[in-house]
Amino acid sequence: MAFVEHSVVSVTTGGARVEDYVALLKPRVMSLVVFTAVIGLLLAPGGIHPAIGLIAILCIAVGAGGSGALNMWYDAEIDAVMSRTANRPIPAGRATRGEALALGLICSGFSVGTLGLATNWVAAGLLAFTIFFYAVIYTMWLKRATPQNIVIGGAAGAFPPMIGWAAVTGDISLPSVVLFLIIFLWTPPHFWALALYKQGDYAAAGIPMLPNVAGEPATKRQIVLYSIVLVAVSFAPLAIHMSGWIYGVIAALTGASFLYLAVRLAIARDGLAMKKVARALFTYSLSYLFVIFLALMTDHVGQLLGWVAA
Repeated sequence: MAFVEHSVVSVTTGGARVEDYVALLKPRVMSLVVFTAVIGLLLAPGGIHPAIGLIAILCIAVGAGGSGALNMWYDAEIDAVMSRTANRPIPAGRATRGEALALGLICSGFSVGTLGLATNWVAAGLLAFTIFFYAVIYTMWLKRATPQNIVIGGAAGAFPPMIGWAAVTGDISLPSVVLFLIIFLWTPPHFWALALYKQGDYAAAGIPMLPNVAGEPATKRQIVLYSIVLVAVSFAPLAIHMSGWIYGVIAALTGASFLYLAVRLAIARDGLAMKKVARALFTYSLSYLFVIFLALMTDHVGQLLGWVAA
């Protein structure tokens, strides 16, 4: 399938307003990045001065926004033909590609440099790699090259808690890797559920998402497989004594609900019913990740206050 030509977005009015620049930073994605980074920072041993911690989180947020702007700069032509992205600033004519590129580069460079000076260069290096991975490896290569794009590219969204952890400790240790793995394994079922009920968009844009390449049955099997592995790995914090029973109970309940929706999706035969369940799984997966990370934080606070043993 031929990809959409760059000429699709050849004319824009430019003169972006403040709200358009904010939209270029992908604030919804940024909010999830910030949340998981905050949890990683707060769970890290040793603690950090509140002011430095705030600077670190702001740097991670700005870096995520910068990579989002670079993504919109490069993907403007495919955003224009997808219903869920057609109203983004560039395809809607409210901003130019040049404005998005400049914003992305400035935010990326500023965030990495400031994080390194404020905390340490391990955290800054991880942030720089995350921006590069999302903007170059995923956006410019994987997204258009392979139906496994979201599996490999999911690493970009999984790094923030590791960056938050490294901002405190200056290193990468097993607990931060566990946080990374939870998000990494969550990403494929989350986005493949979206791809199942947005197949037309991805087909029109020429993006080889798994449902369009391998078909719905194969995609649903992969969703179930990744969901099983995700739920299994979600108990790793218990195994390494990173959390206690509060987290364990919540992980079990939320994981059971995730698997239930994944299996319902797998056995759905009617097209409309399948899309309805796929949308439900996509929506639930957002809540799942939020609850899992909030449970880790709640359990950690409980341990500090003596409510629960790790």
